[in-house]
Amino acid sequence: MEKYKLLINLGLKYLKRYRRRYAFLFAALVFCFAIVTFITSSKDSMYRNVYYSAQSHYAGDIIAVGQDKAYEYTFHLKDYQITNILDAVNESAINPAHIIKRTYFNNVGIVYFNGMSIVQKYIIGCDWEKEAHLFSKMDFSSSANGSLEDDSIIVSEPVAQQLNAKIGDIITLEVYNLWGQKNTGQYKVSGIVKDYSIFGYFKVYVSRLSLNRLMFIDDEECSVIGFFFKNPSDAEEKRQRLQRSLAQRIEMGPIVYNREERDAEMVKDWEGSKVFLYTLPVYLSEIASLMDAMDILTYLLYGIMLIIILVSASVTYRLILHERTREIGVMRSIGFYSNDLKLVLWTEITILGFISIVSGFLLSVIFSIAASFISFSWFPSFEIFLRNGRLTALFLPGTVVINIILTLIILILTVIFPANRASEKNLPSLLSGEPL
Repeated sequence: MEKYKLLINLGLKYLKRYRRRYAFLFAALVFCFAIVTFITSSKDSMYRNVYYSAQSHYAGDIIAVGQDKAYEYTFHLKDYQITNILDAVNESAINPAHIIKRTYFNNVGIVYFNGMSIVQKYIIGCDWEKEAHLFSKMDFSSSANGSLEDDSIIVSEPVAQQLNAKIGDIITLEVYNLWGQKNTGQYKVSGIVKDYSIFGYFKVYVSRLSLNRLMFIDDEECSVIGFFFKNPSDAEEKRQRLQRSLAQRIEMGPIVYNREERDAEMVKDWEGSKVFLYTLPVYLSEIASLMDAMDILTYLLYGIMLIIILVSASVTYRLILHERTREIGVMRSIGFYSNDLKLVLWTEITILGFISIVSGFLLSVIFSIAASFISFSWFPSFEIFLRNGRLTALFLPGTVVINIILTLIILILTVIFPANRASEKNLPSLLSGEPL
């Protein structure tokens, strides 16, 4: 053991001694690892941001939607369907972390204030307390003190600016009831959200009870029931279990996997009411295609960076070993074994690799901070990939570890063969300075 400590210390001394010769390889490793980590962390963050936006917008990881052909303007879950859904949740043991009920008006809602009107695509009736975990993550430019009430309304910042509405102002909301008749209600502005994305620009939140009464829906009924899970990756498997349990109780629509399949089911004729179970990939199929294209670009850049590491390490290390041929020969002549020399050489390059990785990670953090100040307003609808309007980084441990392992594998595979040849070359050739 003492021998190995001495050899490792010797490797550290040689790394310090030849630091200038290793400078180019160090710089290449730092830059390439920083770029790879910046790209992957940005992509992971964009996935997270768009998933959170969709999760908040569509009300969960699994969404039970009521579709009744008798009603033209909204989705609708009746009392008996809600009861059966909640019973099936217990029976199938899918164990959601949160269950929320929402009423949606997805037609032409209009808000009026100060002689102006703006059409809202989404009017969402929610239970304030049960959705506190979602509202706590929203970026409010201003909000009222105290709890939200049945006469409270939350609007987006761009809509508030166009209406010139502030916290405490009373605005009028116009919707249609289930039979297509207009109805209006008065609401106090209690929150203004900084949301310029396609999910939030034309969207308002009111209490579910007040929206139900505007639309002539029973107080306990709703449009959808959303289920949130601690591990969203299990959502599809849990949807299948919940579907099997519900199919024995009420009329169910088939499982669909993308928006095209969903739209095809919606235009079919049927009698009465059906319940459909959706996961977020159903709604995000178009965005998923964009993310797949980003994955291809990421893998391409990933490959380019690894090739740069491969070439830089190969060329630089061969030059370093060539300059040290006689030195290696002297070490052999004074009693160093071939395996001892290998350990010294491997120690140099391994420590260099870890120092480069740490430095590259810190540089990627700097890149991420700099990127957060870049405006993407020129990119239509790109806001859904941002967090509070900024491009952020998400350094997932699994992704960072993969980056580290791949970098080290490329580095070690590049240098291990020249190092082995140098340590095993015959002594006269080494002492004469013969090329490796």
